[in-house]
Amino acid sequence: MWKRRTLGLLFIGIVCFMLLLARLMQIQLFKTEAFSKHNVNLLEESVKQRTQELVIDNGRGNFLDRSGDPLTHKKATVLVLFPFLKKMDWDVESVAEITRIPKDSLLTSIETAKKPFAYGEPDPVELSSFQMDRINGLKIPGVFAVEKKFERTEVPAEQLLGLTGENAEELKKRYPDKELSEKTLIGVSGLEESFDEFLLPEGKSKLVYHVDGGGAPLFGINVKYVDPANPFYPVNIRTTIDKTLQQRAENLVDQYQIRKGGLVLLDLQDNSVLALVSRPAINKKAPYDGIGISNQMVKQQIVGSVFKTVVAAAAIEQNLDNPNRLYNCSKKINGKPELKYDYGMLNITESFARSCNRTFGELAKELQKMNLNALEQTASKLSLIDSVGWQGDIYHTSDFKQLPDEDKGRVFISDEARHDANFAAMSGIGQHEVRATPLAVANMMATIARGGQKEMVSVVSKIEYKNGTTMADFSKKNLKGDIISPYTAMKLQKLLREVVLNPNGTGRWFKELPYEVAGKSGTAETGKFLNGKQLHNKWFAGYFPYKQPKYALVTVNLDVPDNEGGVNLLFADMVKMLYEENN
Repeated sequence: MWKRRTLGLLFIGIVCFMLLLARLMQIQLFKTEAFSKHNVNLLEESVKQRTQELVIDNGRGNFLDRSGDPLTHKKATVLVLFPFLKKMDWDVESVAEITRIPKDSLLTSIETAKKPFAYGEPDPVELSSFQMDRINGLKIPGVFAVEKKFERTEVPAEQLLGLTGENAEELKKRYPDKELSEKTLIGVSGLEESFDEFLLPEGKSKLVYHVDGGGAPLFGINVKYVDPANPFYPVNIRTTIDKTLQQRAENLVDQYQIRKGGLVLLDLQDNSVLALVSRPAINKKAPYDGIGISNQMVKQQIVGSVFKTVVAAAAIEQNLDNPNRLYNCSKKINGKPELKYDYGMLNITESFARSCNRTFGELAKELQKMNLNALEQTASKLSLIDSVGWQGDIYHTSDFKQLPDEDKGRVFISDEARHDANFAAMSGIGQHEVRATPLAVANMMATIARGGQKEMVSVVSKIEYKNGTTMADFSKKNLKGDIISPYTAMKLQKLLREVVLNPNGTGRWFKELPYEVAGKSGTAETGKFLNGKQLHNKWFAGYFPYKQPKYALVTVNLDVPDNEGGVNLLFADMVKMLYEENN
């Protein structure tokens, strides 16, 4: 009996020992970098307990402007000091002489430090390459001059580029087959989100030293430089943004106190975004609260009279643009007297220049009788209601979208509205259910300027490896679907130019600009009220120079009273700025 009991206890002991051994093997051999469901890196955590470190680069990919200048960060050569210096004698006089930082300031900063730091953070003192070489030549343990990556506090085109954050659950959902630390940053909006898979870090670059329980150095005072040492990663996303133009555009938008709205500037040569400003800005203290995180330039808005461009195009294609036909612009679209905008009898060219609602309400109803889908089909031909952001197959990804959060536009929601003559008239002036994004409006102007050819809009030109070679190119692509005829495009170009040339045109303010402008204004009722006042969306959309187009530009101020605007002045100043840049 006692033998069986002893054998039983021995068996249980062996089983427990084997389970413990298996657990130890799991922890120390097999799951060292992704332990438990939280993917804890045990090696990193064990090292953290006995080391102090300064992260030089978090390893996530970077965004550059079209010239290769960093947008979301800057790299600066800085003086790095380690806190163990307070416990040793070191040549502070030489460091002070080389860096031109007072000796007492250096000693004071170290005395209060508990971890390694770049001197002067968050606004560190930048060193030259000559100073860096001299500092490192001193070979003082705990004193280094290194190039460190700093995140910018003010990021240009911040809604377009987007935000990052830590979210362990979302990380696992996106990348179930990757072993990533829970602390890995992921993109949560904008290009940070759409390009997230390319931007994931391979590891951090950092300076590390070992400490005892009191923070004193272990194993002497050797500091190690830790780097993933991958010549290809992290990658750089080269955007089409011109950083200088972007910053100047943002200053102008704020100068004209556009609280909700912004602008889109396209380069017609490759149909890329040169500058994009969205307001309100992101709230730095609570970035996910409110609408600041949303890029208003890719969200559908009520476009108002800008949509008359579509009606004019449809009328031209259906031979309804008889120049001798006159419209009674002393009446509203419902037939009642027009007291505010009493223009008398106008032909289609005058009506477009002065933005007569009656003309385009009647034309929309006539087009509806001829073809229920005429307005929608023409809006699509002009790239107004479809997605216009670049999409296609890239690298190992099919149907990749640069702007996945881009809204589509629309003319009608319901078939009932499509059949109703009154709704057709309201749609003809860009009201009722008509919606489009400012980006699509800019692309419509670009399409007309090119003679009808409609192209995708790109905000990224290529993905580059760390060593500067190209991983993937985003080549210029046409949008699918029917297009307007060159004849229609030519007539639209003349109509848009007449808006500026006509002494009573809604764009007459732009006649004296250094570039010849063609475009269309819009004032849309939003159905919202503030202090009893109807709120409007104010637009001006156009392209320039008229004869040899280089740019398409949209300026928009959303949800403002009728007496507020700013879009004309903003448009004009952008044109002047671009002229000065090129001359």
